[in-house]
Amino acid sequence: MDIAEISMNLSQNSLMSAVGTAMLGKTIDLVEGQAKALTESMDMNSPSLESLVYPTSGTMIDMRV
Repeated sequence: MDIAEISMNLSQNSLMSAVGTAMLGKTIDLVEGQAKALTESMDMNSPSLESLVYPTSGTMIDMRV
């Protein structure tokens, strides 16, 4: 290997590392946005699917003393 080839390989490795880091940053931003949307969609005030199918389920408690 000559000096020019080594320099070219090092430059390409540096570029690929920078591109990989930038892509990882974009992926992290995307996943954070998706996680935020998921947590917002899981609002505790909205009815569950089970309560839509069985609307009277869990509304009364039978207790004997």
